[in-house]
Amino acid sequence: MFTGLVEDTGAIVSVETRTDAVVLGIRPSRIALAELVVGESICHDGACLTVTEVGSGAYHVLAGAETLARTTLGTLRVGRRVNLERALRLGDRLGGHWVTGHIDGTGELASRTDLGANLVLAIRAAPALLRYIVEKGSIAAAGVSLTVNTVDAEGFSVAIIPHTRDHTTLGDLAPGDRVNLEVDILAKHVEKLVTT
Repeated sequence: MFTGLVEDTGAIVSVETRTDAVVLGIRPSRIALAELVVGESICHDGACLTVTEVGSGAYHVLAGAETLARTTLGTLRVGRRVNLERALRLGDRLGGHWVTGHIDGTGELASRTDLGANLVLAIRAAPALLRYIVEKGSIAAAGVSLTVNTVDAEGFSVAIIPHTRDHTTLGDLAPGDRVNLEVDILAKHVEKLVTT
């Protein structure tokens, strides 16, 4: 489990394409490679991936076919940054909201409006995702826990503060860029309980 509170960004240092997967090499900015172990889970722009190798300059993860079909990870290139969050440990503070690292789909940045103290991002999303997105509810965009400002038939908007802009990749997004989305897991469970 994760909280959507990004603890670092990492640079993509290698991309190895396989027939049904991509192996990414990532160099974190602040997380010490010596702290990472093979087999641990780390969210990458919101997608939970398992560390398969830790080297002197980077660690590696494998994104399989299902992950590539539902996320933006297949479009990553060397030099791009990704948001990183290690899995929760017992005793950690629970800020943000419950995030599983299982991406539901992607959205497209429709617009960005810089208001000075806040950057408002309007994101288009498919109706299948929008049904779970509510005003003042939670959404994870590129792995970042955010509060939904508005929702309409085309998408939703969120506002990010300067700290979030400076410490995640959300401030780098331009209109047309795609972003990984994970809707609130509680909404999906409630829907299943009341419809079965």
